[in-house]
Amino acid sequence: MPGKNLDPSSSPRALLGAELRVARERAGLSQSELGEPLFVSGSFIGQLEAGTRRMHIDFARQIDDILGTNGFFTRNCGAAAKSKYPDHFAAAAEAEALAREIREYAPQLIPGLLQTEAYAREVFRAGHPTAPDEVIDELVVNRLARAALLSDPTTPLFWCVLDESVLRRSGDDPAVLAEALRHIARLARSHRIIAQVLPFSGGFHAAMGGAIKLMSFEDAPPLSYVEGMGTGLLFDDPATVTHHTLTYDLLTANALSPRKSLALIESVAEDYEHDQHA
Repeated sequence: MPGKNLDPSSSPRALLGAELRVARERAGLSQSELGEPLFVSGSFIGQLEAGTRRMHIDFARQIDDILGTNGFFTRNCGAAAKSKYPDHFAAAAEAEALAREIREYAPQLIPGLLQTEAYAREVFRAGHPTAPDEVIDELVVNRLARAALLSDPTTPLFWCVLDESVLRRSGDDPAVLAEALRHIARLARSHRIIAQVLPFSGGFHAAMGGAIKLMSFEDAPPLSYVEGMGTGLLFDDPATVTHHTLTYDLLTANALSPRKSLALIESVAEDYEHDQHA
């Protein structure tokens, strides 16, 4: 039986998942057999064990009852659920940190993993015009911390499709967008990311409804995430993930090639650097 409580400073969700795997196997249950009384799939249990999904308190109580773990998961569920991100994005952000591959379509803004400090600050200030500076500072720090995922030279694979509107939407200072676009170009030229631009000339496309993020993992089923204004949904249903994957594939087919996309990104950045963008 699991013993002492988890240390919240030591990736509590991953540790909780590891303990769940040990307790389940000790009870002689497969992932599907544990999922059945919880009315979830075996793949969902696998995601809990891999740390890519959050264990909610109701699940924790039922798991303690089923596995006879004497309240261990109930006690530790709170520590594993703590997040510095908004509730609607917390699960996606934590899954993102474990992903082997991330593919993202951005319809309006540069993806969070690619944002510069100045760009992120302008975005947050636009969304929170009356917030104290320290609140904006914390939001910026948390966003830049996510970008540390790309500090590894190879993992995860990051592939983004940027709507052309992302390249054209500037704040008060055009130099901020120019710097942000140059940052994307540097990452692409160093072969750290794959970036494509979906041009206005492409007309209507498969993702007119909004942003999509796809995530795949070494030891857990893939996930997809769709986001709206202050809302977000994380999907593990295979049919839904497959549909979102097809949507992303259609976007890449309609987008400019990575080489032509890079040329456009750098051209627009140069326009903004000279404040000549119309």
